[in-house]
Amino acid sequence: MPGSNDFTIDIGDEAICTPDAKVTTPRGWGLTTALNRNSTLISDWTPFGLVASYFVFSTCLYMYCSENLIAVFWFIYMCTNFYIAGATVLEAFMSITPCREARKIVAQAEEKGWLFPTPHDQLLVLDLLIVAYLPNEQDIILDRALYALEQIDYPRSKIRINILYNTPRVIEPLETKLHQLPLKYPHARVIKVPDSTSKADNLNYFFTLDTGSDLIAIYDCDHYPHPNGPRWAVERFIADQDIDIVQGRCVVFNSEDTFLTSMIAVEFDKIYAVSHPGRATMWGFGLFCGSNGYWRTSLLRELKMDGDMLTEDIDSALRAFSRGSKTVHDLNVTSYELAPTTFAAFWKQRLRWAQGWAQASIKHFKMVYNKPQEPLHSDHNRNFTARFGVLSLLLIREISYYLVTQYTCLVLSFVIVKFPSSGEELWKLVYFQYPVSQWLFVVSIICLVATLWITNKVKSEFISRKMIVLFSIQYPFYLILMATIGLYGHARQIVKYSSWNPTARK
Repeated sequence: MPGSNDFTIDIGDEAICTPDAKVTTPRGWGLTTALNRNSTLISDWTPFGLVASYFVFSTCLYMYCSENLIAVFWFIYMCTNFYIAGATVLEAFMSITPCREARKIVAQAEEKGWLFPTPHDQLLVLDLLIVAYLPNEQDIILDRALYALEQIDYPRSKIRINILYNTPRVIEPLETKLHQLPLKYPHARVIKVPDSTSKADNLNYFFTLDTGSDLIAIYDCDHYPHPNGPRWAVERFIADQDIDIVQGRCVVFNSEDTFLTSMIAVEFDKIYAVSHPGRATMWGFGLFCGSNGYWRTSLLRELKMDGDMLTEDIDSALRAFSRGSKTVHDLNVTSYELAPTTFAAFWKQRLRWAQGWAQASIKHFKMVYNKPQEPLHSDHNRNFTARFGVLSLLLIREISYYLVTQYTCLVLSFVIVKFPSSGEELWKLVYFQYPVSQWLFVVSIICLVATLWITNKVKSEFISRKMIVLFSIQYPFYLILMATIGLYGHARQIVKYSSWNPTARK
C-alpha cells in the first residue's frame, strides 16, 4: 500500500521482501550495472567522436592537397551550394500562388460574415487528438486540453477532443483532473495509454478504437490550434474528395522568449509558409509534418505509426505518398506551438529529427525508381517530376550535409595554411579564391534575399522584420550548424542509437 515501508523487488528468480530500505542484491548485479552504464556512455559519445574525426581529417586533408585539386573541390562545393540556394528560391516563388489563394479564401469568408460553405449537419465527423508525454508536458496538458475543448469552433456533435497520454508514474492530482473533463465537456475523451513509451504507441492504441470518425487530426501537446483551423481543414476534404491529408501551418508563438526562439520562429515561417507549400507545388506532393495534420481515418488506421522510426510522422507521410495519397498544405489551417528555449533542448530535438530523416531516407529512397504499390487512386502514376522531388528530398538533402561541411573544412584549411592579416584578405580568401566564385556567391546571396523577402511577406504576427534581418545575417552559420547536426544524425544511425528524447516543454 502507498506509504508502507514494506516493498518487494523482483531480481531474476528471487523476490526479496524487507521491512526497511535495505535491499540485498545478487552477486554480479553491480558488474552488470557498470557494463550497461559504460555501454550507454560509449553509445552516447561514439557519434561525437565520429563527427569530430570527420572534421579534423577533412581539414587536414585539404591542407595537403595541390592547388589544382583544391580548385576542383572549390568549384564543386560552390556549384552545389548554388543548386541548394536555387532550389530554395524556386520553392519560395512557387509558394506565392498558394499564399494568394489562402488570402483570397479568407477574404471571401470575411465578406460572407464567416459563413462556411458546408452546413453544420453535413460536416464530417472529426477526432482531434492531443498527444502528450506527461512527465515532460504535465505543466501544459490541462491548459491545452481546456483550450481545445472551449475555443475550437466546430459543432460539438461532430467533434471529439481526445487527450492521449502516457506516463511511467502516477501524477496526481493532474490525472484525476484530466479524467474529470468528460463530466463537464461531453465531447472530451481522456485516454491513459497502457504500456506506452512513445507518441507512436499512443497513436497506434487509439487507431484500434472504433470511434466512427471520418477524419483524424493529430496535435502535439504544446499546440494551440486556431479556433477555425479544424473547420478550414474539413472544408478542404469536402471540396475535394481526392484529398487524403491536409497539413496546416505551424507558427511559433514564444518568439520573444530568447534569441534562439526568435530564430526558430523565423525558420518555421520559412518552412511552413514558404518551403512546404512551394515544394508541394513544384514537385507535386506534400508531407504530413507530425502535428496540425488531418488524415482520412481509414488511411491512417491502415498505415498506423511505425514505432521503430524516430520520426514516425515523416515515415507515415512517405508511406502514404508511396501509396499515391494526395497531401495538400493549407495556410489557413493554423496552429501555434512552442519552440525550445535552450540550446540543449534544441540540440536534442534536431538530433532526433536528423536521425529520423536519415532512417526515413534509407527506407523510402526506393520511391525514386519503383512503382506505386496498391495505389489509393486508380489513376495514380508517380511521374518524373515527383520522382525527382523524392530524389531531392531524400538523397540530395542528406548529401548536402557533407557538401556544406566539406566547404567549411576547405575554408578552415585556407585560414590555417594562409592565415589572413586583414579583414579584406579574409573576405577574399573565403569567397573569392577563384573568379567563378564571385558569380556563384552573388547569385546565392540573391537567392537567399529573395527567399527571405517572400518569407517577410507571409510572416506571422509573432515575427518582426528585425528578426528576419538577424536570421539572414546568421544564416551561413545556421547552415553549418544544421549540416553538423545532420552528420551527427548519420553517425547515430551508424551506431544504431535508439534513445527517444522528448522535446522539453515549459
